[in-house]
Amino acid sequence: MSDKPEIRERVWALLTARRVARFPLPLDERIPNFTGAERAAERLAETPEWKAATRLKCNPDAPQRPVRLRALSEGKLVFMAVPRLRDERCFLRLDPAKLGRRVAEAATIAGAARLGEPVEPESLGAIDLVVTGSVAVSPEGARVGKGGGYSDLEFALARELGALGEDTPVATTVHELQILGEPLPMTDHDVPLDLIATPERLIWTRRALPKPKGILWEQLSATRLAAMPVLLRIRRRRR
Repeated sequence: MSDKPEIRERVWALLTARRVARFPLPLDERIPNFTGAERAAERLAETPEWKAATRLKCNPDAPQRPVRLRALSEGKLVFMAVPRLRDERCFLRLDPAKLGRRVAEAATIAGAARLGEPVEPESLGAIDLVVTGSVAVSPEGARVGKGGGYSDLEFALARELGALGEDTPVATTVHELQILGEPLPMTDHDVPLDLIATPERLIWTRRALPKPKGILWEQLSATRLAAMPVLLRIRRRRR
């Protein structure tokens, strides 16, 4: 089985070589933006999981901008994490009822930072759908991100606080070239996928792995905890 760094490098190179990579470039160290991201968002919006959702947690990366725009345009509440969970109020709440004509701006990374309301994770409420960015995925629901681990940590934090559970669907939008027909390495803190949307199709995964039940405190270094005050606060409260 290939390791995660090798898989990332291979997918970034493949998307670039096939000329389906889009700004921002180069793709290295990023959730890759791709040609057809808008169509993938349309596919996702066709699903029962999407239609039933009123509160979403969505990643801030460029390829999922069409997803955020679609959600806000449909009146859905969207929560985006502050980069690296570095603030006590570590989520941005995007409420389309308050955005008016600024919905398109709010769907961008910079626009969300300007227009979103910073809130503590306890304000997430019950999340109906999680949308995450991916570098590589498999039909079995395995996912490889860009390597920071923050997406999985955001999920664990929300799970720790009861904002989502085992049955909360987790979806991603990717290019077909990001779907690999090989086993992908997964650890106990990695979040598996329930649904994959590409410009061409929808895949409900054959997920066998459970989702993390909360934060795996023993896997977090003192340095990383110190960089995320919200985690220190929650850990002290749990003791």
